[in-house]
Amino acid sequence: MSEPTHHAHKIVSPRVYLAIWASLLFFTALTVAVSYLELGVFNAIAAIGIAVIKSTLVVLFFMHVRYSSKLTKLTVFSGIFLFLVLITMTLTDYISRAWGMW
Repeated sequence: MSEPTHHAHKIVSPRVYLAIWASLLFFTALTVAVSYLELGVFNAIAAIGIAVIKSTLVVLFFMHVRYSSKLTKLTVFSGIFLFLVLITMTLTDYISRAWGMW
């Protein structure tokens, strides 16, 4: 009889790791290239967008969340959701402090 908490581990080929590594290097070069462009207020948006893509790749593949159980995925996504809620609340408070001064 097997344990109910035991899951078979997925063997990921080195080719997948090399592809993810190459894409991370590409996005790093893209971040550097975008930093030299004059995009105005969109510089930060572009940098954050690229950083989100890179962190998603790291979490999914190098932290093995893509091949994990549904409970692990739920834990990761609930942490991300809580982070976004806290950032939203902070920005709401920050914006509302100078509401009449604009």
